Amino acid sequence: MATDTSTSTKFDVRDAEAEEKVEARVGLRYTLSQVRRDPTALAGLFIIGLTTTVALIAFVDSTVFEQLSKIGFFANLGVEKYWLAKTFWYSPVHEPAGAEILRPPFGLTNELYPNRPGTLDHPLGTDHRGRDVLSRLFYGTQIAITVGIVSTGIAMILGTLVGAVAGYYGGWVDDALMRAAETLFAIPFLVLVIAFMTAFGRNLMFAMIGVGIATIPTFARLIRSRVLSVREEDFIEAARAAGVRDRNIILRHVVPNSFAPVLVQATLQVGINILIIAGLSFLGYGAQPPTPSWGQMLSSSRNYMLPNPWFSIWPGVAILVTVVGFNLLGDGLRDALDPRINN
Repeated sequence: MATDTSTSTKFDVRDAEAEEKVEARVGLRYTLSQVRRDPTALAGLFIIGLTTTVALIAFVDSTVFEQLSKIGFFANLGVEKYWLAKTFWYSPVHEPAGAEILRPPFGLTNELYPNRPGTLDHPLGTDHRGRDVLSRLFYGTQIAITVGIVSTGIAMILGTLVGAVAGYYGGWVDDALMRAAETLFAIPFLVLVIAFMTAFGRNLMFAMIGVGIATIPTFARLIRSRVLSVREEDFIEAARAAGVRDRNIILRHVVPNSFAPVLVQATLQVGINILIIAGLSFLGYGAQPPTPSWGQMLSSSRNYMLPNPWFSIWPGVAILVTVVGFNLLGDGLRDALDPRINN
């Protein structure tokens, strides 16, 4: 009998250790630890952190400082819109008097200035109106980050609700919601967004809303596939038996336990949406001149690529680096949240 007791005790200890290992592989703390150990995710976080910091500084300088300039004390200090740009470079919107157009970056020459290299007055050169390219890139970061996050947030929230309700209830509710999502998905993406903006307005706000609506089916289909399996779990049946309302079950149990792939997709989608809205701005459907945006800068530079190729390279590099940053973080989150990879 003593031998049986000791053997049983050994098995109980092993089971407890196994349970601790399983529990250690879930939760926010484990996910963060996995991300910290992933150089790909860390590289993405660094890029996103840098661009987000620049975007916040640009927001404060272009929006908050403008409001402070209306207060006597701050107005006496010379605080105004684009104050930082005027302190270090030049205004990203208005060309300075006597400015030289299409100046090359610091230390380089171009076809227009073969014997006069660029100076530190304009580290990245000037555009076709003599405006400083670095300051326009700086303030364009605010628009890029804002449109990426807002459009993705619209799609994620609405798509998650549609997919969760469809997957949880099934039947005719599932058929009606998913057929509507598939109809939206069947329309070519750019055609849908451009038609939406043509109907409501060709500005940045409607560009974000249009891209968000067009991306709803992606999130709806993704979370629905997870909800179909989660709704059969024992804890969902227990909640139903306890009389918990369906709304509370969906919001407190179904969605949180199905949200991991949605979070990964949202991170990747931010980069995709930044690229899409930059393309819309290039076509004239996003930010309108003289608002500094990367897509609009690319559109303006296409006629000046031969005399000054750097004018078109800088906004392209900014878009590339930002999109790659979100893709790297999305890949890192996918690896951290996928139990099949971490086993």
